[in-house]
Amino acid sequence: MPGLNIQRSPDATEDIRLQTIWYDEHAGKEIAERYVSSFMETARSLGKQPDLGRICHFRSRKLANLRCACMEGAFGKHLVFYRVVGDTLYVFRVLHGMRDLPRRLLDPPGTE
Repeated sequence: MPGLNIQRSPDATEDIRLQTIWYDEHAGKEIAERYVSSFMETARSLGKQPDLGRICHFRSRKLANLRCACMEGAFGKHLVFYRVVGDTLYVFRVLHGMRDLPRRLLDPPGTE
């Protein structure tokens, strides 16, 4: 079963890029590559079963209809925020779950 098309927002792409750089600098290239692989596997799984992620309840209208799921494997503290629009799973952001999520979801990537 092929599943939904997967599309990343520019912010999600930047989240992944920045986290990959961090892992490369602090844990090594192999871990950074495993992070990207974990994201890709999680996105494929969600594309096949989009209801796996839980529905998020945020006050901001910009965050309406978001779902989130933990990344697979060793990166389970990282969350993939997404919505399903037609036949597309749209990845909105990819963030560590220990962040102030409502605020961070709306901040540009790399903002601390």
